[in-house]
Amino acid sequence: MTDLTTLGIAAIRDGVRDGQFKAREVVEAFNAKVAGARALNAFLVETPDHALAAADAADAARAAGETLKPLAGVPIGMKDLFATKGVATTAASRILEGFVPPYESTVSQNLWNAGAGMLGKLNLDQFAMGSSNETSAFGNVISPWRRPNDTAALAPGGSSGGSSTAVSAGLAPGATGTDTGGSIRQPAAFTGISGIKPTYGRCSRWGTIAFASSLDQAGPMARDVRDCAIMLEAMAGFDAKDATSLKLDVPNWEAALSADLKGKRIGVPKEYRVDGMPAEIEALWQQGIDWLGDAGAEIVEVSLPHTKYALPAYYIIAPAEASSNLARYDGVRYGLRDLPEGAGLQDMYAATRAAGFGDEVKRRILIGTYVLSAGFYDAYYTQAQKVRTLIARDFERAFEQCDVLLTPTAPSAAFALGEKQADPLAMYLNDVFTVPASLAGLPAMSVPGGLDKDGLPLGLQIIGKPLDEQGVLNAGLAIEHRAGFTARPQAWW
Repeated sequence: MTDLTTLGIAAIRDGVRDGQFKAREVVEAFNAKVAGARALNAFLVETPDHALAAADAADAARAAGETLKPLAGVPIGMKDLFATKGVATTAASRILEGFVPPYESTVSQNLWNAGAGMLGKLNLDQFAMGSSNETSAFGNVISPWRRPNDTAALAPGGSSGGSSTAVSAGLAPGATGTDTGGSIRQPAAFTGISGIKPTYGRCSRWGTIAFASSLDQAGPMARDVRDCAIMLEAMAGFDAKDATSLKLDVPNWEAALSADLKGKRIGVPKEYRVDGMPAEIEALWQQGIDWLGDAGAEIVEVSLPHTKYALPAYYIIAPAEASSNLARYDGVRYGLRDLPEGAGLQDMYAATRAAGFGDEVKRRILIGTYVLSAGFYDAYYTQAQKVRTLIARDFERAFEQCDVLLTPTAPSAAFALGEKQADPLAMYLNDVFTVPASLAGLPAMSVPGGLDKDGLPLGLQIIGKPLDEQGVLNAGLAIEHRAGFTARPQAWW
């Protein structure tokens, strides 16, 4: 019999529905694989019983002749940024260690309502702040990929590194991620999987631990484009509890998937050809352009003139919002409390935050507090918001000439853990291609395009118009069909 852990979301869903295998068999296989891969540190909490309960419900429904739910029999990994009722939720930070929410996030509840089961809570960069999954308070996530004849641990990308590792290593057929400036797309590119950040507001942020509220957006990470479409349909939808949620029906993205791009125009932004871009990234980008041309699309060059200001604007806006959002962690109501003997309230705040927050989180809180302070607010934060408006306008003008944009996802393949940790600016540059779409709230996706000289995955990014997830998915599917990417990491763990 086929190893059930090699199957994706669509294959598991259809197999359970058709009676090829039982949902319990699928979950038992994945539970065993999760338990055997702890060296990767992808999971912070394993919840085999949750996954088995959902599987048994699917099997019982099929036996009774009932119509199965859209994700019946499909077990997934849940990024530990989504509150899960009765299951520890920490955002990979000591300050939330031991916090067990009495409520469920909207995105996770939507997935359970669709029949999915939870294999466990996935590790991440602390409070989603990082590009390598090295800022987690509970240890680094290690990519399942390795360079040939080299045992150096590689970064799985961040912040959704636990999600990318779990899907790439076959520990889960799909996983939730969140994307503030590239945290779904960059890890997907590093590990040879697909991931989509939908239009801002498509997925509810209620019950998701906040980093930067005007940027954060949940999305799926899976083995291919179809699986992402299936999972996104279950995750998305209007939520009255989230003021930024879009009151729109969820399209049937899977049914409308098409790799035929005849009549479509693909924009290639000239500003994304950055100085020092590796030749391999440049070559892959050109290959992607050729593939989309082969799919019937017309290729047009477009200009996004304010691209060079996107990264500095992002690293003002996101930390500013983070400094506001993280002020709630004070040791009073939940999570860690560090109360030195004889300390007053302010001393408790200071001691709790000093012990609970990691260095990168503290760095961003300090930056954010600085740019919001009197005398600097107008010079930094107000200016950054103006730049954000100009970047969004650039995209609007570009989309007058094209339907979707094609760019590289990341400026390099995965790097070794520790390689960039000492230099925050080098780490922040990982987001150079992903941040502009986040600032504009646009749907964007990474799909694997090939391997670099060391056999490590490289991704291509498709950026779409607001609410045009279908166009993004279809262009991704066209690349997927032509790239024929089937590489998988060799198990060493």
